[in-house]
Amino acid sequence: MVPDKNNATVFVVDDDPDVRDSLSLLLEASGYAVQSFDSALALLQSAAPNTPGCLIVDVRMPNMSGLELQQNLVTRNSPLAVVVMTGHGDIPLAVQAMKAGAVDFLEKPLDESALLDSVARALRSASQATHDAEATQMTEQRMALLTEREKQVLDLIVAGKANKVIAYELSISPRTVEIHRSRVMTKMNARNLAELVRMVLSLRL
Repeated sequence: MVPDKNNATVFVVDDDPDVRDSLSLLLEASGYAVQSFDSALALLQSAAPNTPGCLIVDVRMPNMSGLELQQNLVTRNSPLAVVVMTGHGDIPLAVQAMKAGAVDFLEKPLDESALLDSVARALRSASQATHDAEATQMTEQRMALLTEREKQVLDLIVAGKANKVIAYELSISPRTVEIHRSRVMTKMNARNLAELVRMVLSLRL
């Protein structure tokens, strides 16, 4: 899934105006829409946390660090994919950021090609995350359409039970199981059994 640069926003957060300006110029020259902020708080007070895209943030900043900003975004379920910038002595912090879900970290002074590669990777990650979230929401909406009996049948289908076994466990006829199964497939918009199982398992995971 390759993001469209025209629809992709890169957010830059750094308390150093020279870094903000140079990154903005580089990214805009590469076709990205860019918004820059001089602090983590300024970004949080904007619409950025709810906007799919890429965040490039310095690890060390006054008042709220890059790691604290990242944790705040995780708490908000932000769709932003995070790339952290770090000084030479901050590698342990960068590793901590990666463990918390950052897509990449870059050492200062920044290498332009490495930066652009990281941004492209982060935007692919953000795009995939948004797609996955939408698919999960759709599956949840379809599950809500099922009756209690249909949910019981679905659970047993996903458990790998045959129609005759489902009929026995639910004390209904195999023909009734077939009817429920057909309705489940229709309501879940599943083309086949494998797709139905994948949908349910991905939701539960």
